[in-house]
Amino acid sequence: MGAGETFRLLVVDDEEGARYSVRRALAQDGYEIREAPSGEEALRFLESGGADLVLLDLSMPGMDGMETLSRIRSLAGPPQVIMITAHGSERLAVEAIRRGAQDYIAKPYELDELRQSVRNALERVRLERENARLREEIARREGLRPLWGESPAMRALADRIAAVAAVDVTVLVRGESGTGKELVSREIHRMSARAKGPFVAVNAAAVPEGLVESELFGHERGSFTGADRRREGRFEQAAGGTLFLDEIGDMPLAAQAKVLRFLEERTFERVGGSELIRADVRLITATHRDLREEIARGRFREDLYYRIRVVEIVVPPLRERTGDVLLLAGRFLHEYASRYGKQLSGFTDDAVEALLRYPWPGNVRELKNAVETAAILARGDRVGLSELPEEVRGPGVPGQMLGEVRVPLREASRRALEAFERAYVARALREANGNLSAAARALGMHRQSLQNKLRALGIDPAGFRPGAEGPDRRA
Repeated sequence: MGAGETFRLLVVDDEEGARYSVRRALAQDGYEIREAPSGEEALRFLESGGADLVLLDLSMPGMDGMETLSRIRSLAGPPQVIMITAHGSERLAVEAIRRGAQDYIAKPYELDELRQSVRNALERVRLERENARLREEIARREGLRPLWGESPAMRALADRIAAVAAVDVTVLVRGESGTGKELVSREIHRMSARAKGPFVAVNAAAVPEGLVESELFGHERGSFTGADRRREGRFEQAAGGTLFLDEIGDMPLAAQAKVLRFLEERTFERVGGSELIRADVRLITATHRDLREEIARGRFREDLYYRIRVVEIVVPPLRERTGDVLLLAGRFLHEYASRYGKQLSGFTDDAVEALLRYPWPGNVRELKNAVETAAILARGDRVGLSELPEEVRGPGVPGQMLGEVRVPLREASRRALEAFERAYVARALREANGNLSAAARALGMHRQSLQNKLRALGIDPAGFRPGAEGPDRRA
């Protein structure tokens, strides 16, 4: 782990003794460890404070571990999860891995096994943090235009962003979902005098209505059920930098009043507190809604509207700049080909026609998802029409064929990923000459986890040992 890094762990188990055992085993490694006796409590904690890694018991009353895992994975920026299962629950554990868990360990487990599993998961967290930092650095160097396109609409947008960034005013960014309103806001921050300060993003639509004020302004200990400690809000976290408040049109009126007060006085109070807190923050807001219509319906404050709309930037939808579609698709294809270990040089002519013909109601986000699907399914060196999602390729056009049977897109994606996983594991076994311990180390897995994975994939490790001539050895 990197020097000075502190990781936050959440142990979720309905048995107090089990939580104590895990905490005692991991305390010596310097982690910040919290506990939750149920899935419901775990979700409340994650929504209000967050964690880097969750150790989650599979068998709990009420909301069980599998349901809790699904709810955790649906959170914005979800933490890594290690499932803790009972002996004989391997089938459920494999299903948990399929649903997004990083690893699992079975009770009774050795403490060294637990600690190693945690280290592996947190190493992945560290790498994701580093990758995010590198992506941000690349974005700083490249700027907005190379990332988004070179159409006249995007050139005009880039010029407006540059002009706005130089002046420390509140900005309203409007555009349809998927157009990249957050990217615009990040570019304003990057080009501003606040670039060395934090950029904090929060989606108002994704925060439960009763927690919006706590999320933005923080809360004092004991201010509501579950508030077991003081928590800084997003305005405090963004001090000296920029706060990006996405989907402000979905914010409750009570929270709108507190945002208005901040813009007028540059001060606020935490929920349950009386201390007046001052924060030097630039506010950038965004919405896909027509705020004038929301004002007419009594769902948005008119005085707040004029406060946040000192300057307005409108991000054009992708259908209005079709000249950027192929440029963006090519960039996304290069990204996903590298991620999935494929050699893809581009799109076939009929695929290009489909990409240009489709109106892209989901905008850049939908295009990116479509290219990822196609990259996973692609068999040759170019993406063909049949590998694009059904809605993109058009009605009546057959989808990807696997063997002699046409399969639904989701099933085709699952099979493609399974084939990739099989090849990846087989390669590690070949290089380790069938030695499970060595292969597990190379894969960053526990030996027991690798054994379970091999059973799930139907791979016999004996076929990879020196002298073996079985089908596995030839894979």
